[in-house]
Amino acid sequence: MLLINNAFATTVVALLTPSALAFAPTRQIASTTLNAQNSIISYQSSPLTHAPISARSAILSKRTSLFAQAAADSVPDPTANDSCDVLVLGSGPAARSIATLLASPSSNGSFDILLADTNYDRRWAPNYGVWQDEWQSILLLYSSFKQPLGASCVDRLWEVTDCFFGGSFDIPVESRMRLDRPYCRVDRDALRRQLSPKDEIEVKNDGDGNANYRVIRSNHISKATAVNIYSPAGSMVHDESGSTVLLQSKDGDVTQVRAKLIVDCTGHESRIVLKDDRVKSIPPGFQIAYGVLAKVDESNIPDSDYAGPYYKEAMTLFDYRTDHFPEGSNELSKAEKAPTFMYAMPLDGNRIFFEETSLVARPAVSFQECKERYLTRMEHLGITITEIEEEEFCYIPMGGPLPAADQRVVGFGGAAAMVHPSTGYHLCRAMMASGSAAEAIRKELANDKNFNPDRAAASAYNAIWSPTNIAQRNFAVFGGEFLMKQNVEGLRGFFDGFFKLPLELWGGFLAGWPGLPNNENHETWWARLKFGLSFVSKLPPQVALDMLVSIATYSITEGVPLPQSVTPLLGLPDGYEYKEKSAAVGDVAAKSEAMKMIMESKVEEVVPVAFEQKEV
Repeated sequence: MLLINNAFATTVVALLTPSALAFAPTRQIASTTLNAQNSIISYQSSPLTHAPISARSAILSKRTSLFAQAAADSVPDPTANDSCDVLVLGSGPAARSIATLLASPSSNGSFDILLADTNYDRRWAPNYGVWQDEWQSILLLYSSFKQPLGASCVDRLWEVTDCFFGGSFDIPVESRMRLDRPYCRVDRDALRRQLSPKDEIEVKNDGDGNANYRVIRSNHISKATAVNIYSPAGSMVHDESGSTVLLQSKDGDVTQVRAKLIVDCTGHESRIVLKDDRVKSIPPGFQIAYGVLAKVDESNIPDSDYAGPYYKEAMTLFDYRTDHFPEGSNELSKAEKAPTFMYAMPLDGNRIFFEETSLVARPAVSFQECKERYLTRMEHLGITITEIEEEEFCYIPMGGPLPAADQRVVGFGGAAAMVHPSTGYHLCRAMMASGSAAEAIRKELANDKNFNPDRAAASAYNAIWSPTNIAQRNFAVFGGEFLMKQNVEGLRGFFDGFFKLPLELWGGFLAGWPGLPNNENHETWWARLKFGLSFVSKLPPQVALDMLVSIATYSITEGVPLPQSVTPLLGLPDGYEYKEKSAAVGDVAAKSEAMKMIMESKVEEVVPVAFEQKEV
């Protein structure tokens, strides 16, 4: 259940030339002077900041000259300083969504949010598609934060959605399954503008920017080597009141930023958010797609309401047919074993977005294979492309491990493995999750006198991945694994049965995130169990049998996660709730007794360190 257009994909299209890099820091946090030997000789703190600590000072003091030279070679000297409450890394939909809500007007006061990305000015590439009712829930959320999203964010609405699963289980090849659920295409440019500050958008769109965060066109230079440890040394340092990080622009300028919290939205393959290796997890699968926004020749078509079999007033979600390949051909054999489907968005006039998609596979289906299948399908359907406006290559990791606990950098979006592990949906999930995550972070920031960055990070993670949400995800991870092992016949049978369920059941599974419509039908173990039993009853017998066998096999090989998601007997998965680390005080009574006896002894003794009175 899908789909590249709804995920925050790593996507390659014709790139726009970024505007000139420029940023003038508005708040300084420190003035640090280094001599030729890289020794700190003066340090001055600004009253605007919260206990600033130089990243370089952590590695430049109390060390040998040999180590100092090694560190100096790897960590560039900062040329500017800045500070903020929250530093958001990245500038895609996930980053701008959470930055916008973090910086929105609040009863807790306003917070200074800094968003960092060298590619901030680059246009978003993917074509995002969403269910209309899910988008309505996003609009309500953002309005509640006083950050309304205008009607311009949707540029196409289809009242119905079509699917083609013919060719198996006595379903005629030409059979069309119509879903009475409206689907929308998000105007990526309008959404990007509305999730941007007013002074950070094009002059011609002046007035479209609603966000209140600041922007610096720089990236971090760090790589996590262990939890909260980074290379090069000093490039990112955490302490009891926040973090200090070095950001570098494309021109090589380095800004040292002091932040209470860092949120990383740089994608699934983040360099600074580590994955949890304490629990067994399955590697991610990959959704791969080749797409084109094209104009089609309509000079000789019998009905201008259609492009081939695709009705222009419907969005085609799935076309899993393979009749465009010659019977007995090698191409047909490959398409049956590693299926792809056509996803089609008719836009205005003769403009249509076509995308040949591998839903999820491990290893990934090749882009070239998807492109060749798209071309073969177009030729078979009699659809002639006259012009290609855009070409899209989508790569979406799905599933995989969650972030490790106790990290001070909060992963969000792909960096927190938030893509739906069975479908690839992500846009609405991330935008909805930005609400709960922003609320959790803002609550911690409001407690300024007792701010604890460890607690703040844990609260944010727990808002994203609560134990109940992890249990729901575990159920969907099995779904992704089952889909990966299906041939084209199995997938046709799977989806034909899936969409025969009541809309509130299949819609809730596709949403898979708290706050989205119909998700309440999947949030508890009992709801998921009822869904599973209902679903199996709708499947063709051989697909149902395969699913039951797969459930048993998966539960044996992968252990607790799947059974835990459909029964109360195994409790809930561990979440990210903050647990204060207790100090090691030992046996106070025994130490006090020893201390008393030593002091009373006539033999002069040095009091052992372990017996010294310490503040707890």
